[in-house]
Amino acid sequence: MTDQETIAFFKCLADKSRLTILKSLMLEDMYVERLAERLGITSATVSFHLKKLEEANAVRSYKDQYYTMYSINRDLFGVNILDILGEKSSESELQKERDETYRKKVIEAFFEYGKLKSIPSQRKKERIVLEEIAKSFEPGKTYTEKEINLIISEFIDDFCTIRRDMISEGILKRDKALYTKVQA
Repeated sequence: MTDQETIAFFKCLADKSRLTILKSLMLEDMYVERLAERLGITSATVSFHLKKLEEANAVRSYKDQYYTMYSINRDLFGVNILDILGEKSSESELQKERDETYRKKVIEAFFEYGKLKSIPSQRKKERIVLEEIAKSFEPGKTYTEKEINLIISEFIDDFCTIRRDMISEGILKRDKALYTKVQA
């Protein structure tokens, strides 16, 4: 389902009359006049809402003798909402680009000639800085505290704060006096 189809689907569900029509169609397939009679609204109103539901692919129509019958699209309603939200979209690619641009901007603002100028006070920015420093560690390799301090001191003199923050953010794992970079 594309982003536009998803929006149209959720918009069609956001109307009480359409929800009532869908609930009636769950029981049995019906034609416009029958739905109007059952719901106590005009046929024109039912036709309007059925058109919107059909555009959103929520209902299907078919001919049965003299009537155009409507049925609920069970395939569409059988889809898990998490599957819809998890689909790749053009917006997710755009968000990825924005995140990468933001990341570069933070790194440029806080690093100068490979050295950390200051520790960001904003947690989101600090996380980016910590991840950048963590690139100096090999995943899975065990380091002593002295080795960790030497690597961090290449970036900033306050290696204790950075080491502690890397542990609290789950970037490094400490087991007694040994440290390991957590797999991303």
